[in-house]
Amino acid sequence: MTADALVYHPTVSHYLRFVATTVGRDKLLRTLQYFSRFYAWYLFRTNSPTRLIAPFEAIKKQFALTRKALRLGKNVEHFKAAAAAMDDTKSRDEFLRYCAVGRQLGYAMYLSFDMATYLDAAGIWKLETAKRLQKEAYRAWFVGLLFNTMAGVYTLWGLRQREQEVNKTDGEGVVESKKIQRERNATNLQLISDVCDLTIPGSALGYANLDDGIVGLAGTMSSLISVWATWKKTA
Repeated sequence: MTADALVYHPTVSHYLRFVATTVGRDKLLRTLQYFSRFYAWYLFRTNSPTRLIAPFEAIKKQFALTRKALRLGKNVEHFKAAAAAMDDTKSRDEFLRYCAVGRQLGYAMYLSFDMATYLDAAGIWKLETAKRLQKEAYRAWFVGLLFNTMAGVYTLWGLRQREQEVNKTDGEGVVESKKIQRERNATNLQLISDVCDLTIPGSALGYANLDDGIVGLAGTMSSLISVWATWKKTA
């Protein structure tokens, strides 16, 4: 009976739906990848023996390569999303529309350059331009994240303006106020994730002098936020 209760528990079904998605698996791998990056740095800084550091260095590198393979072809999705955002002239604020286009094009170019470096990273076919392509990938990702960060800040400002116009003494006002609060919470969470992610390409491009400890923690934080968001979507 105990085994049946465990197997048919709703959480188990939810977990299966979560790991059945490519996004769910990617976010779990990403969390482990960036935590390993942080922990390998921590062990190195505390003068731990190489045999303790090596497993986490291996996880960092192998999971990064696995995730690179999972992203192959995903650039098309973002090019399509950019075109859809550009055509959406009615239901979207003009500034947010251009931010959406910039974000999607940034991600699309990032994934395109990243895809071009896969064979080199996997050791299948060495490319002399691999480092330059990876740098361009980071630059495109950084631009996409900047557009999303600007959209988040602008959205928070818009929510504040809406909230000032709400009459909280009547029923409709209370409902609208709660709706605004939910939107604000979601926007704040996404903004934190974007700022954390900015440390990754920002550090790789030399825009900020950050060590692997900070980048690893920031990447772990944004990954956990993404895991939580994906988990909710598969509920």
